[in-house]
Amino acid sequence: MVKVDISYTGNLHCDATHGPSQSRIATDAPTDNKGKGESFSPTDLVATALGTCMSTIMGMKADELGLDLKGMTVEVKKEMSKDVPRRIVGLPSEVHIPLPANSPHRETLEQAALNCPVHKSLPSEIKRPTKFFWEG
Repeated sequence: MVKVDISYTGNLHCDATHGPSQSRIATDAPTDNKGKGESFSPTDLVATALGTCMSTIMGMKADELGLDLKGMTVEVKKEMSKDVPRRIVGLPSEVHIPLPANSPHRETLEQAALNCPVHKSLPSEIKRPTKFFWEG
Protein backbone atom coordinates (compact mmCIF):
# COMPACT_ATOMS: atom_id res chain seq x y z
CA MET A 1 0.00 0.00 0.00
CA VAL A 2 1.24 3.49 -0.85
CA LYS A 3 0.22 6.49 1.19
CA VAL A 4 -0.29 9.91 -0.43
CA ASP A 5 -0.82 12.94 1.81
CA ILE A 6 -2.83 15.81 0.36
CA SER A 7 -3.02 19.31 1.75
CA TYR A 8 -5.58 21.82 0.50
CA THR A 9 -3.66 25.09 0.37
CA GLY A 10 -6.55 27.34 -0.65
CA ASN A 11 -7.66 28.97 -3.89
CA LEU A 12 -8.48 25.53 -5.38
CA HIS A 13 -4.84 24.39 -5.01
CA CYS A 14 -3.62 21.18 -3.38
CA ASP A 15 -0.17 19.80 -2.61
CA ALA A 16 0.26 16.03 -2.66
CA THR A 17 3.21 14.19 -1.15
CA HIS A 18 4.11 10.64 -2.15
CA GLY A 19 4.86 8.76 1.06
CA PRO A 20 7.69 6.46 -0.06
CA SER A 21 9.71 9.07 -1.97
CA GLN A 22 8.44 12.35 -0.49
CA SER A 23 8.07 13.65 -4.08
CA ARG A 24 5.54 16.44 -4.31
CA ILE A 25 3.08 17.59 -6.95
CA ALA A 26 0.68 20.50 -6.94
CA THR A 27 -2.78 20.68 -8.46
CA ASP A 28 -5.09 23.50 -9.44
CA ALA A 29 -8.60 23.57 -10.81
CA PRO A 30 -8.68 24.03 -14.59
CA THR A 31 -9.57 27.38 -16.12
CA ASP A 32 -12.87 26.00 -17.41
CA ASN A 33 -13.89 25.04 -13.86
CA LYS A 34 -13.16 28.08 -11.65
CA GLY A 35 -9.39 27.58 -11.44
CA LYS A 36 -6.36 29.37 -12.79
CA GLY A 37 -4.86 26.32 -14.50
CA GLU A 38 -1.53 26.92 -12.77
CA SER A 39 -0.77 23.22 -12.51
CA PHE A 40 -2.18 19.81 -13.38
CA SER A 41 -5.84 19.47 -12.46
CA PRO A 42 -6.93 16.28 -10.69
CA THR A 43 -8.46 15.00 -13.93
CA ASP A 44 -5.26 15.90 -15.82
CA LEU A 45 -3.49 13.54 -13.43
CA VAL A 46 -5.85 10.73 -14.50
CA ALA A 47 -4.79 11.29 -18.11
CA THR A 48 -1.16 11.47 -16.99
CA ALA A 49 -1.55 8.25 -15.01
CA LEU A 50 -2.91 6.45 -18.07
CA GLY A 51 -0.10 7.57 -20.36
CA THR A 52 2.71 6.94 -17.91
CA CYS A 53 1.26 3.57 -16.91
CA MET A 54 1.06 2.40 -20.53
CA SER A 55 4.65 3.60 -21.07
CA THR A 56 5.93 1.93 -17.92
CA ILE A 57 4.28 -1.43 -18.57
CA MET A 58 5.45 -1.39 -22.19
CA GLY A 59 8.95 -0.58 -20.93
CA MET A 60 8.84 -3.53 -18.54
CA LYS A 61 7.75 -5.87 -21.32
CA ALA A 62 10.39 -4.45 -23.67
CA ASP A 63 13.08 -5.08 -21.03
CA GLU A 64 11.93 -8.70 -20.76
CA LEU A 65 12.23 -9.00 -24.54
CA GLY A 66 15.63 -7.30 -24.71
CA LEU A 67 14.22 -4.25 -26.50
CA ASP A 68 14.85 -0.55 -25.91
CA LEU A 69 11.87 1.81 -26.09
CA LYS A 70 13.84 4.93 -25.18
CA GLY A 71 12.35 7.81 -27.12
CA MET A 72 8.82 6.38 -27.08
CA THR A 73 6.21 9.09 -26.62
CA VAL A 74 2.59 8.96 -25.53
CA GLU A 75 0.01 11.70 -26.00
CA VAL A 76 -3.23 11.50 -24.04
CA LYS A 77 -6.06 13.96 -24.61
CA LYS A 78 -8.56 14.43 -21.81
CA GLU A 79 -12.17 14.97 -22.89
CA MET A 80 -14.62 16.24 -20.28
CA SER A 81 -18.39 15.85 -20.35
CA LYS A 82 -20.54 18.70 -21.59
CA ASP A 83 -23.35 17.73 -19.23
CA VAL A 84 -23.51 17.21 -15.48
CA PRO A 85 -22.08 15.67 -13.53
CA ARG A 86 -18.71 16.92 -14.76
CA ARG A 87 -16.53 13.91 -15.53
CA ILE A 88 -13.93 12.49 -17.87
CA VAL A 89 -15.63 10.90 -20.88
CA GLY A 90 -12.65 10.21 -23.11
CA LEU A 91 -8.92 9.62 -22.93
CA PRO A 92 -7.82 9.01 -26.52
CA SER A 93 -4.12 8.34 -26.81
CA GLU A 94 -1.38 7.98 -29.38
CA VAL A 95 1.69 5.88 -28.68
CA HIS A 96 4.75 6.50 -30.88
CA ILE A 97 7.13 3.55 -30.68
CA PRO A 98 10.72 3.70 -31.97
CA LEU A 99 10.56 0.20 -33.47
CA PRO A 100 9.64 -0.96 -36.98
CA ALA A 101 6.04 -1.84 -37.79
CA ASN A 102 7.10 -5.39 -38.64
CA SER A 103 8.52 -6.00 -35.16
CA PRO A 104 7.75 -9.56 -34.05
CA HIS A 105 6.88 -8.08 -30.63
CA ARG A 106 4.30 -5.61 -31.90
CA GLU A 107 1.20 -7.42 -30.59
CA THR A 108 2.85 -8.20 -27.24
CA LEU A 109 3.83 -4.57 -26.63
CA GLU A 110 0.45 -3.19 -27.71
CA GLN A 111 -1.33 -5.63 -25.41
CA ALA A 112 0.97 -4.64 -22.56
CA ALA A 113 -0.16 -1.02 -22.97
CA LEU A 114 -3.85 -1.91 -23.20
CA ASN A 115 -3.63 -4.09 -20.10
CA CYS A 116 -1.75 -1.69 -17.85
CA PRO A 117 -3.21 -1.29 -14.33
CA VAL A 118 -4.61 2.20 -14.95
CA HIS A 119 -6.23 1.13 -18.23
CA LYS A 120 -7.87 -1.78 -16.40
CA SER A 121 -8.94 0.41 -13.46
CA LEU A 122 -10.87 2.99 -15.46
CA PRO A 123 -14.60 2.41 -15.95
CA SER A 124 -15.80 1.38 -19.39
CA GLU A 125 -17.78 4.64 -19.61
CA ILE A 126 -14.48 6.44 -20.20
CA LYS A 127 -13.64 5.82 -23.85
CA ARG A 128 -9.94 5.03 -24.32
CA PRO A 129 -9.17 4.61 -28.01
CA THR A 130 -5.45 4.00 -28.44
CA LYS A 131 -3.53 4.37 -31.69
CA PHE A 132 -0.05 2.89 -32.04
CA PHE A 133 2.49 4.34 -34.44
CA TRP A 134 5.51 2.16 -35.18
CA GLU A 135 8.24 4.51 -36.29
CA GLY A 136 11.55 2.62 -36.15
